[in-house]
Amino acid sequence: MTNKKVFSEVTDPILSTANEGVRYFNRELSWLAFNERVLALAEDDSLPLAERLRFISISADNLHEFFMVRIAGLRQLQQRGVRRVPVDDTEIDTIISHLHQRSAALLTKQNKLLKALIVEFRTEDIFILDEIPNDDENAKWIEKYFITNILPLLTPTTLDPSHPFPFFHNQGKGLLFELIDTNKKLVHGVILLPENLSRFIKLPGNKLRFILVEAVIKAFIDKIYTKHILKSASVFSIIRDSEIEIDDEAIDLINEFETALRARKRGSVVLLTLTSDASSSTLSVLCQAMAIDKDRCFGTEGPVSIDNFAELISFMPKHLLYPTFNPRFPQRIRDFDGDYFAAIRNKDILVHHPYESFEVVIRFLQQAAQDPNVLAIRQTLYRTTPNSPIVRALIEAAESGKSVTAIIELKARFDEKNNIQLARNLERAGVHVTYGLTDLKIHAKMSAVVRRESGKLVTYTHLGTGNYHPITAKIYTDLSFFTCDKEVGRDVYEVFKYLTSHVHPKKLKKIFISPHQSKSRLNGLIDAEIAAAQKGKPSGIWLKSNALVDRNLINKLYEASCAGVMIEIIARGICCLRPGVTGLSDNINVRSVIGRHLEHGRIYAFANGGKLGSPKNLVFISSADLMPRNLLRRVEVFVQLENPTVRKQVINQVLMALLHDEKNSWHLNSDGSYSRPKKDPNSFSAHDYFIANPSLSGAGSLKKGPK
Repeated sequence: MTNKKVFSEVTDPILSTANEGVRYFNRELSWLAFNERVLALAEDDSLPLAERLRFISISADNLHEFFMVRIAGLRQLQQRGVRRVPVDDTEIDTIISHLHQRSAALLTKQNKLLKALIVEFRTEDIFILDEIPNDDENAKWIEKYFITNILPLLTPTTLDPSHPFPFFHNQGKGLLFELIDTNKKLVHGVILLPENLSRFIKLPGNKLRFILVEAVIKAFIDKIYTKHILKSASVFSIIRDSEIEIDDEAIDLINEFETALRARKRGSVVLLTLTSDASSSTLSVLCQAMAIDKDRCFGTEGPVSIDNFAELISFMPKHLLYPTFNPRFPQRIRDFDGDYFAAIRNKDILVHHPYESFEVVIRFLQQAAQDPNVLAIRQTLYRTTPNSPIVRALIEAAESGKSVTAIIELKARFDEKNNIQLARNLERAGVHVTYGLTDLKIHAKMSAVVRRESGKLVTYTHLGTGNYHPITAKIYTDLSFFTCDKEVGRDVYEVFKYLTSHVHPKKLKKIFISPHQSKSRLNGLIDAEIAAAQKGKPSGIWLKSNALVDRNLINKLYEASCAGVMIEIIARGICCLRPGVTGLSDNINVRSVIGRHLEHGRIYAFANGGKLGSPKNLVFISSADLMPRNLLRRVEVFVQLENPTVRKQVINQVLMALLHDEKNSWHLNSDGSYSRPKKDPNSFSAHDYFIANPSLSGAGSLKKGPK
């Protein structure tokens, strides 16, 4: 990149010297810091060009969700008359203002990087245009395309008392025109960009050339307003509050959700973004139409909704993308001729996605559906695809006479509509569908298959850290644990029974769950490390989570640090803990690993009298992050890994590689800034290592030393 770098090797701090005594980072500011790290990858010229564009798109999409959920939540508190944020005890007006300033700065960085990338794409003969090419041949083709493929979809509205501003859905985009009519009077016209209209038009020819659809509409506005004179044209987008409210006492929960989803489309506007060429008159018209003050508006030097640039990725040549790799299929399952039950009976298996194929999970359930000796299947579903092969396997099992139970979480944000449809499809096939608990989200990832073997019933269990989602499983790093351990099977049955009968599980032996046991068990595990350190015995804590927010747990980690326990934390996203503060967290290191794949697996390991990698270590995987919602308001499962090979895989392969990563790591400083270590082409990448090396528990007859 020839321009001055947007990001240095250190991100902006969260705290200033004036508030160094603060014990916790603000959750919202920490989240924005995460999104800054994602965006920084767009400036990394060691990455393929199209992937850098993808990271800009991801950062923009993340920022939209931040406003839909987090800013919207603060606005709701503000409207209810709450003046201070309950957790931080900071003034809501102050924190919203601060978040808007930092978000606006992030948007500016997104636009600067996008502009620079568009220039770089030209060196690859790829052109992303915001104006009509000035040659006649292209102009005629675009005009014909507009008349044939765009104009029939548009509904222009000239604003007057009988034609009010049309409704714009969440993340809607549109154009507002200032026009001079035949009476030389200023009028405003507005056009909504339909949801099913592509944001880009691919132009004909050998080169890859794309033009923004709004540029085409602006260029041919005279086809709509044939007698008007165009004074100005501005593009805008809106973000609406996307929280939904559900009556826990509702008799028909699905109907209640459908009503709430319709209401969500009309949530209040929390952000209006418009191109910087907009006049003050345009801004006033939009603010009045959206019923918002101007402090909810962002001006942008580039296009609005730049998350839509992800549409271009599918057109990109292979050399501008990450090299493809084929996820491995565990050899140990092949060693048993694809018989999952035989392979699992032989030894527990841990599958590391996406480096090992999610097909393992799908085929496990497909085999269960087709096996005449399988009598029952129980399954949780939080997020999955509309045409999920897992759902098809459950339907096949039910239609063949098996007892099938599906626990579907209707409250999975932005997947509510999909989950409602899946529930109906499953019910039609005879699956026993329940929606868990009205006051708790069911976030646990569990499958249980009950099979008759030699006159006895054996339970085969799958416990995962990620969703049963075949698409995201190709992008997210997660762990899938398969076992037929009797006690694990019994524990999982008790959890499923809790989800259908509301009877709290007691005396679980190999797992513990939120909301009833996780906080006390985690505190107990940390206390044991504190006691060991105080006695001069080996101690240590290694945590891998998407987020660390829970203040009670953070305080316990501070206590452990003060006792001399060395703590390593891998927190991809939010981290409210302040590391490296003298007398508070001297012994805590925090890093964030962000790269080709989204780190999503949760691992919690404790020394238990041994160094990292010792057989003494206690190792757990979980669906839960270390946030109050995961520990108090969701059903989550933590399972202890006891098989030596599986434990070695998690500690010596997964954790060790991530702790030594140089290419994708950022280190959290005590002021909330993140530092990126200097790297060269030979810097170690955990993601590259995982692609190259098979997991220990799945190696089977191919078992060999790592590369």
